[in-house]
Amino acid sequence: MEIRGPIELPARREDIALETVDELTLVGELAVPASSAPVATLVTLHPLPTAGGFMDSHIIRKAAARLPALADLAVLRFNTRGTTSPRGTSDGAFDGGEAEQFDVAAAMGFVRERGLPRPWLLGWSFGTELALKYGREHDVEGIILLSPPLHRATDAEVAEWADSDADVVVLVPELDDYLRPAEARERFSAIPHAKLIAVEGGKHLWVGESQTRRVLTEIVAAVNPAALPLPTEWPAD
Repeated sequence: MEIRGPIELPARREDIALETVDELTLVGELAVPASSAPVATLVTLHPLPTAGGFMDSHIIRKAAARLPALADLAVLRFNTRGTTSPRGTSDGAFDGGEAEQFDVAAAMGFVRERGLPRPWLLGWSFGTELALKYGREHDVEGIILLSPPLHRATDAEVAEWADSDADVVVLVPELDDYLRPAEARERFSAIPHAKLIAVEGGKHLWVGESQTRRVLTEIVAAVNPAALPLPTEWPAD
């Protein structure tokens, strides 16, 4: 069968709860390969909850549905404070990206407790702001930024990554609503080792199977390139 749309490939999936230092409980899910140990971990940070972003935002949901099987990755996704999805509602209220630093810390604490390998932060839109602002506080192998708007992350916070050993991979849609490749190159130039990928025809929401496959391919290229090329079909039961 063709791998597309909402298809969910085999994995071990577990509903989880993350506890923050300010005593909130965040709901989430951990997906790991069905019959082997993961080779790396994606800690996903979803788009803006006040604009409909949540742990089921489609790229994040498809990463969790496909990449444990296709690329041997663990995928952790969760609702930041005050965010609702079919999994449930996380405690607290949206704080504009400030108290959400504790949500990122709770997710990274869970990764450490479980001994999950080689964590990467994967942020999309608002999630990229959290990765940029707070990712340096944690032991991450790299950050992957999808459609970064750079509304909340300051130029100084971006520049701080210049001294980090962590990889910085930035996917910028050609037709993004907020930050397009030319401006992105200028604003990320403060990080000499940043890899900026301009995606021809891409839009902020990465709608369509071709865009989904491109994004998932670039994620795997950064985290586990040995798994490329990603299959487009899966054996039917």
